[in-house]
Amino acid sequence: MIITIGRQYGSGGREIGKKLGEELGLHCYDKEILRMNSDESGIKESYFHLADERAGNKLLYRVVSSLIPEQGAPSFGSDLVKADNLFRFQSAVIRRLAAEESCIFIGRCAEYVLEGTENLVRIYLYASMEARWRRIVDKGLYDEKNAVKQIARIDKERRDYHQYYTGKRWDAPENYDLMLNTSELGVDGTVRVILGYLRDRDLV
Repeated sequence: MIITIGRQYGSGGREIGKKLGEELGLHCYDKEILRMNSDESGIKESYFHLADERAGNKLLYRVVSSLIPEQGAPSFGSDLVKADNLFRFQSAVIRRLAAEESCIFIGRCAEYVLEGTENLVRIYLYASMEARWRRIVDKGLYDEKNAVKQIARIDKERRDYHQYYTGKRWDAPENYDLMLNTSELGVDGTVRVILGYLRDRDLV
């Protein structure tokens, strides 16, 4: 079983993914992927952080032309540290992990990268702006004055990243099996609903 979690910024996706992993006894991969990318490619981890969930340089061209970067094997040539090639390294790591074990992936277009994988469960988490604002302020990530602006910025980065690499809308229902409002359910409630869904599909 492979679970992918797309999430609005501040909706609790990382916390929910980690807790779900604890309940199911599965690894939950988020930014750990960046270190693994570095280990496997020999490229400094900082390059992957710079490109992490941010679209490449030709977003507008890609969107207008309905083109997406090729999903082939990563290159060790002159384009080694270009965004598209870093995405290919990341995709290769995600596919390898999915082939080796049942696990959970947070973001990084994993639902697209793993399209067609058996027992793939694609989840999208969203929440009200008020709930997201409160979460990131309480966690000390941004101050009250700048929180809404930062939420909008990071959501845009994730939306553009998803559009750039998949050619699909980030929050389109047809991309997911389950979409949940975490502001109504909370972390524990969201995990319970997901577990119930997995049981109904005879996956746990």
